[in-house]
Amino acid sequence: MIQFDINNLKPILPLIVLTVWAVALLLVDLFIPKERKGLTALLAAAGLALTIGFALAQTGQTGLGFNGMVVLDGFSTFLNVLLLVTGLMGISLAYGYLKRMGIERGEYYSLILFSIVGMMLMAQAADLIVVFIALELLSIPLYVLAAFANTNAASEEAGIKYFLLGAFSGGFVVYGIALVFGATQTTAIIEIAAAAQAGTANIPLMLAGSALIMVGFGFKVAAVPFHMWTPDVYQGAPTPVTAFMAAGAKIAGFAALMRVFSTAFPSLAADLTPVLAILAALTMIVGNVVAVAQTNVKRMLAYSSIAHAGYILMAFVAFGNPEVAPTAIAAGIFYLVTYAVTNFGSWGIVIALEEAEGKGLELDDYAGLGRKNPLMAAAMTVFMFSLAGIPPTLGLWGKIYLFSAVVAVDFYWLAIIGVLTSLISAFYYLRLVVIMYMKDGEPKTTSEWWLNLSWISMAAITVILSFIPAFLFGWASEAVMKLF
Repeated sequence: MIQFDINNLKPILPLIVLTVWAVALLLVDLFIPKERKGLTALLAAAGLALTIGFALAQTGQTGLGFNGMVVLDGFSTFLNVLLLVTGLMGISLAYGYLKRMGIERGEYYSLILFSIVGMMLMAQAADLIVVFIALELLSIPLYVLAAFANTNAASEEAGIKYFLLGAFSGGFVVYGIALVFGATQTTAIIEIAAAAQAGTANIPLMLAGSALIMVGFGFKVAAVPFHMWTPDVYQGAPTPVTAFMAAGAKIAGFAALMRVFSTAFPSLAADLTPVLAILAALTMIVGNVVAVAQTNVKRMLAYSSIAHAGYILMAFVAFGNPEVAPTAIAAGIFYLVTYAVTNFGSWGIVIALEEAEGKGLELDDYAGLGRKNPLMAAAMTVFMFSLAGIPPTLGLWGKIYLFSAVVAVDFYWLAIIGVLTSLISAFYYLRLVVIMYMKDGEPKTTSEWWLNLSWISMAAITVILSFIPAFLFGWASEAVMKLF
């Protein structure tokens, strides 16, 4: 039985702060007039900034809470800060958009905060039960947010699809946890690994459970063949929700996968590695090939998101090799940062061009942007270059580190597929660049200072960090040190 101990609260102090702030924000928002919901957005951003301070204060600290069910280490601190920054970006993209589209309501920002709490708990979970609780806590607000534009049938459809398929995938996770518990008599990640090493675990049952857990999280990170919800939900949901979901949910899902598979299941690497490699290859191929056929920017970026899940899955191919695994997982974290920065920048520009009733979302709507708004077109070019892995952008280094990780464990064929699919992706990314600069048109753009600051800063980060990638990779390497 878990007894209350104040020391249990220290590892999750940032989560407590953000949870209390989110609840308080719900109450405070009742007294904020409808025409001044910008104050609610500002308060939500202040809560995230405060929580970032608490998270940074935990840098270098380690500890366990609640009988080892949650953990504080460099890995969780790194990802918590990244997730909180993701929340700030999500709010900066949302305020002007919600107002412009006539769907501004204060509870939007509290839902964002609650979802981030779930994401942070996912990064700190050291027990499969906590992993599942965190999964539901991050998912339920996202179901609501996907359907937030309740006057739009496409948004309601997106929310229903995401909810139904999310609940279905959650069943896989629960069933997988049950099988792992049956195989090892524990749900603690460390104890699962110990049972496997001691030879007391039922390995076939444990293998089946780990496979089901992979299915559940494959849905969350949009890996093939669990990706079918992604294009429709990304297209139908309000665009700031899509941007937040594409980055935040992916970071949280991969955070849980990295901790669970690198800590609990390294003994199953011989059986799981080929499956993970095939999933990565299929995800890269399907995401990039289908993206070529898209004419809607949101659907194109949705399939792009699927493809990038495939690239990040490459980091798991080495999880059973103790010499290469830390570098591979660090490469995965590095790529998550790269993708988050580029993701918010590109979606910020999509929001700037989007009009009511889904207008402004076709590729041809970007025609003439290079002439009308050269700065915005240049930023979008940077983001497309980064997603394709073209220098001088951070995306190039993300792919180099991932490809190097799989080559280090002799998966040359997977690295080759990664390179070839990157070439395919260059076609549809550069197609947008060509349209912006080579076709005539009169795109309608929105000028909002929060929004402009978001995509300008993301473009600057994408280019500047590409000249000092070792700094970021070193930070990621330190973050995963305690996992191994």
